[in-house]
Amino acid sequence: MDKQNTLFAQRLFLVLAGIFIASLVTCNLIFQKFFSWSPFGLYTFELSVGILPYPITFLITDLISEIYGKRRANQVVLAGLMASVFVMGVILIAEYVPATTWSPVNDQTFTKVFQLTGVAVFASMVAYLLAQLLDIRIFHYWKQKTNGRHLWLRNNFSTFSSQFADTAIVLILLSVAGAIEWSRFWLLLFNGVLFKWLVALLDTPLLYFVTWFLRRKFGLAPGEDIDNKQS
Repeated sequence: MDKQNTLFAQRLFLVLAGIFIASLVTCNLIFQKFFSWSPFGLYTFELSVGILPYPITFLITDLISEIYGKRRANQVVLAGLMASVFVMGVILIAEYVPATTWSPVNDQTFTKVFQLTGVAVFASMVAYLLAQLLDIRIFHYWKQKTNGRHLWLRNNFSTFSSQFADTAIVLILLSVAGAIEWSRFWLLLFNGVLFKWLVALLDTPLLYFVTWFLRRKFGLAPGEDIDNKQS
């Protein structure tokens, strides 16, 4: 690649990593609110609002895996893990510091909103790390098996497997911690997995378009990524 495209690739990577980390952290901060959604009246989902930005993380890791390579994707996953640990630490400190008498948010309100965030972050970190590494491994396994063809196959196979694992692990840990009633476990598991799978199917055309555009811009052959091209 020429210097201009190399600079663009570096900036794009930072933007993608930033969106990835922001989506991940947001999931853990807003997860306690639940909503129902009935698309076209066909089925009623009961979901945590934390699930809304989460599929973006898998789309981004697949995109980074496809364009930048496995090494860069793993780096983003670890950066997201460190960001989650940092946020949990800040919240724990903020919980410990007493509010002033004139504070718009008093200690009770703050505790009510964030008291389960530590539990959520821990559950999310365990599930997230396993699911994202599984996603990247499966993605590259199918990429090698198909010689870089059939992007839809590796995108959906990796996402379906990893998001099922992620949803199940998070719900198990939250249920054990008492954050979610066990009676709601199977319904939330089914709704969460179904929602994530539908989003994964819907974002496949977007992934195809973006990868096609970036491959053309960076001069990448089918199955080639920037790390391989530069090595």
